[in-house]
Amino acid sequence: MDVQRLIIEHGAWFYPFTFALTFIEGETFVLVAGFAAAQGLLNAPLLLLAAWLGSFAGDQCYFWIGRNFGLRLLSRRPIWRARVDSALGWIKRYDTWFILSFRFIYGVRNFSSFALGISGIAWQRFLILNLTAAFLWAVVFVGAGYFCGRAFERMLGEFADQFSMIMLGLFASFLVIAGILHRLRRRRRRAAAAAASPSS
Repeated sequence: MDVQRLIIEHGAWFYPFTFALTFIEGETFVLVAGFAAAQGLLNAPLLLLAAWLGSFAGDQCYFWIGRNFGLRLLSRRPIWRARVDSALGWIKRYDTWFILSFRFIYGVRNFSSFALGISGIAWQRFLILNLTAAFLWAVVFVGAGYFCGRAFERMLGEFADQFSMIMLGLFASFLVIAGILHRLRRRRRRAAAAAASPSS
């Protein structure tokens, strides 16, 4: 697969795609896209904006679901209880700092906004902190990919273009493999919880 040609031909779609992926999660994709922006294949400010707004909108949505349907959903999905309780424990201890940093905490992030909706925090406060936190997250991940790409370019000189395409291909492959492994892990967790529930 010619990654460079793919990005050049369909580059305009990468920004809404970034928004859609970051609405859910998307760290690995944002790193890859930041690397591509360093090669001039994508517009870095537009990429940053798409990642920022996608991450912000996703967590606002999960917060709203938690606020309006959280306890009802938990009663139907007891498998979620441990992770939601873990997030609520962080919220009690660190409050503002947790809202600003939960995107960087593996294993807690997916349920954090949902748990915050249940917690009773004022929606206006969460909106402002979430907007700030989403921006910080986007800057860190887009910036990490971008500066990694620029560093490779400086180190490799005239071979940078060829090597960058190889790295983009490897990153894209890693993205696919990581997504598959994440789904398999999630299925195993569900199966384990389903097997444990009759005995409990």
